[in-house]
Amino acid sequence: MFNTLIDKLKNSTYITLETTPGHSARFNPTIDKIAELELDKYVDGFSTTDNPLAKLKYNSLFAAKMLQERFNKPVIATMSMRDRNKIALQSDLLAANEVDIRAILALTGDPANLSDQPHVKGVFEGDSTLLLEMIGAFNSGMSYAGKPFAEKPKEIYPFAVINSYAKNPKTLQKKMQKKIKHGALGIISQPVYDVESAKQLLDLIEKANNECCLEHKKAELVLGLFPITKLRTAQFLSAHVPGINVPDEWIEKLRIASKGGESEEYKVGFELSKKLFEDLKELHPKMHLMTANQFKIAKDILI
Repeated sequence: MFNTLIDKLKNSTYITLETTPGHSARFNPTIDKIAELELDKYVDGFSTTDNPLAKLKYNSLFAAKMLQERFNKPVIATMSMRDRNKIALQSDLLAANEVDIRAILALTGDPANLSDQPHVKGVFEGDSTLLLEMIGAFNSGMSYAGKPFAEKPKEIYPFAVINSYAKNPKTLQKKMQKKIKHGALGIISQPVYDVESAKQLLDLIEKANNECCLEHKKAELVLGLFPITKLRTAQFLSAHVPGINVPDEWIEKLRIASKGGESEEYKVGFELSKKLFEDLKELHPKMHLMTANQFKIAKDILI
């Protein structure tokens, strides 16, 4: 299963769909929505998020196991450095390994002060590269402390993330290099909103791969796409989310469309997003689709 996913990542077309477990004791309703729309037929795999914005959600590893069993498709489970120390991270990796959750997206995590839980504190024993180091140790048959396991874990496939935009592109390249050197096989970008930004990211990852020592495996870039169907979403992403650049042209078109009502606003936003998806797919058919569980939009983009 995972060998096929990695082979597609390196040698073919590749698309994964993000799922966000909810503030609920049940994840099955989310799975049922995906099944109802038959989205599993349009993607190579899924991902599960890990308490984004430090808001309490259903566990990403359990959600990944349920998705994987239901659709027989690989799932990339996100793990955040914010909420676990080295012991907990490795314990989770061990348990996930036995039930075949073996693609891990390593994140540092959003600040704990964004949380909906009172007086919560972030752990942050390191950034996401520490988790990548742990995965490297596991793949060598030992814990991060260097103690061999009684039984070697099955291979784990590490992923990382990168911003899609920076005023100084060199900073993005350096971050890519750091994650490649720590073993990331795939680097998923924040949402991209124009082809030129995607071309720049492809150029940067090529340089980052070339700069890394020969013993490091090359990482593949996965372009993130988050469809925008509302003006306020475009404005929020542009003004408040670092590392994302929404073109002024998009904002202006959505502003004009919003005067014609919600349906016109949605229509224009969807058309912009759909065209971008097609253009990016032609440029670099390795993509990660994020829709905040708006799975009907996901299907309309994919078909």
